[in-house]
Amino acid sequence: MESAAAAVLMRAVEMDTKERYTMALVLYQEGVQILLDAVKESKEARKAQYLTAKTKEYLDRAEKVKTFISTRKSAGTYREMTRIENGSTGHGYASVFGRFLDGNVTYIDIEDPYIRAFHQCQNLVRFCELAVQKCCALSKISLLTTYDSEDSNQVARLAELKESLASHQISFDLSFSETLHDRQITLSNGWVIKIGRGLDYFKAPEGKFVLGSCDLELRPCLETTVDIFHKNQLQQHTK
Repeated sequence: MESAAAAVLMRAVEMDTKERYTMALVLYQEGVQILLDAVKESKEARKAQYLTAKTKEYLDRAEKVKTFISTRKSAGTYREMTRIENGSTGHGYASVFGRFLDGNVTYIDIEDPYIRAFHQCQNLVRFCELAVQKCCALSKISLLTTYDSEDSNQVARLAELKESLASHQISFDLSFSETLHDRQITLSNGWVIKIGRGLDYFKAPEGKFVLGSCDLELRPCLETTVDIFHKNQLQQHTK
């Protein structure tokens, strides 16, 4: 159990050093929980004392990171920039921005010009699945994309998604723009997620029965950048 905690906390420190503080906070919290469980199971007083001290050390750092994030959010200066390397894995939606989808999210606005082809609509479904699982108060998802006049199935696919979301008491608003180029996801809790390639940053799987064909965490990616910031930053820039 200690080795599992060490691996998680080592990753937390790495993210902390890279100033990816929201990811660091999630990892610190996960690592601390593993340490707490280890303390409960430990039968050696000295070992339990050591683990308790390490738990306090990382818990204190987690609290400082949490305060740091909150302060920067309020000041409109918090930002995370990440580059996803070509061919790399471990960058599914849950890993990249799942930590920003929480119980405070009531609506999500998506702007992505390329929710058109079959696999692109599938990506949207995967995103919606994640949002439904993590956002207990979610009531609305809106999509602004471009219309594909050469694929009559685009609207049918999105209509099917709309019906499915409605069964979870979530409305789905679809609109089209002929001039849309930007790609971003705006959450009602204030976080803005801009991905250079939008939701479609994965390579096509090499087969139907290979790892990564279903789980995007195992799917090789195309090179892209991810820019995540809080909308307070936008408000600060307009003052």
